[in-house]
Amino acid sequence: MSSSSGATMSQRPQPPQPHHPPYPPPMAGLGGVPTKTLDVPITSVFLFLFVLGAAAHMTILQVNMKRGHKFIISALLFGFCMARITACTMRLVFNSYPRNVSIMIAAQVFLAGGVLLLFIINLIFTQRVIRATHPKWAWSKSLSLAFKIYYVSIVLLLIALIFCTVQAFYTLDTNIRRIDRDIQLLGATYFAVAAFLPIPLLTINFLIPRPKSGPSFPYRRVDKFGTGSFRTKICILLFSSAILTFGAAFRAGIAYVPRPRNDPAWYHSKACFYIVNFAVEIVVVALYAVMRIDKRFHVPDGSKGPGDYRGRKEEGEEGGEASKGFLGGINTEEEAFGEAEGGEKWEDVEMRKLVLVGGESTRPSTAGLEKPAYVLVAGEDMRLSRVPTLKMSSEERRKVSSETSVKQTKLARSRYYGT
Repeated sequence: MSSSSGATMSQRPQPPQPHHPPYPPPMAGLGGVPTKTLDVPITSVFLFLFVLGAAAHMTILQVNMKRGHKFIISALLFGFCMARITACTMRLVFNSYPRNVSIMIAAQVFLAGGVLLLFIINLIFTQRVIRATHPKWAWSKSLSLAFKIYYVSIVLLLIALIFCTVQAFYTLDTNIRRIDRDIQLLGATYFAVAAFLPIPLLTINFLIPRPKSGPSFPYRRVDKFGTGSFRTKICILLFSSAILTFGAAFRAGIAYVPRPRNDPAWYHSKACFYIVNFAVEIVVVALYAVMRIDKRFHVPDGSKGPGDYRGRKEEGEEGGEASKGFLGGINTEEEAFGEAEGGEKWEDVEMRKLVLVGGESTRPSTAGLEKPAYVLVAGEDMRLSRVPTLKMSSEERRKVSSETSVKQTKLARSRYYGT
């Protein structure tokens, strides 16, 4: 009797199964059921951070729109932060009603869907880098179509994943649940690949040699876009893709090794849940805001082929100087270190931008100058006489020569007589 009671006490209490759908999942989930003592304060902190992220990216979007600087990625980041705010709110509600399966479903749906926006944003940035480095083939219709098809496949698979997730809570049929699980595994793996894809694409992009410039293809230099160095853009992409891949791969990995709901493993802990989800994502959101990706990864509207990134960007800079306001007066990375794109000094760039009403440069032309004539005058420093002279006619030259000889004669006489 005592042994049987001891075995009963050693077993963990199991919540009663409802007799109607939705049914609780039989397997342990990442993070488990939230608790008031631990989950509420941590989730509240992340909720506040995502509110700050949404405010930052919406402010950047509004300021840029007023300046005519169109950057839709800021709107996507704002949408992602709003999705995470909703997910945190649903988790707080789930903490108050831990036996409400409908709230659990809503929390999982918002948690799974939002991060895909970050994957797509990184892929868009990667496509821009490839086009800037290899404009000859990266602007081809086939490659552009391949990226668009991949974006559509991510969205379609997300819809299928949401449907299967919800359906698994409303059926007890083992075959249907098996099919739903297979689709969930496919979606988790596919999304992990999407998070990792920018890293091999950038690696292949820089391993492929660039073509030499010629009459048929004059774009030898990198078709740079936005502000800041090209190396900084690559570092931002690699870092954000690496940590997003860590989170996506962790979620996909634990999906392949399920555990019973009453016997979770260490990888189902709350620490793992907050690190691979909210912590990784808020780092990327803050990185994009601090590093001002709205300037670094901006490309001119209507870019359709090689050279559009560079050529149209220079035209837009001349027309937008007056509307930058106070924030526009802060030096960019190139201005602070004294170099423009291509190694030009900013003094040369500013001199080149000065134009007259007639369209001619204000830089003095050297066409009217001849080789400096060095005239040695007795008692004078030779270096002071190295003055370039303008081209003159023969009569003017004879007149100047005679005047110079008269001055030299008077100077010699005054020194000879001591006057």
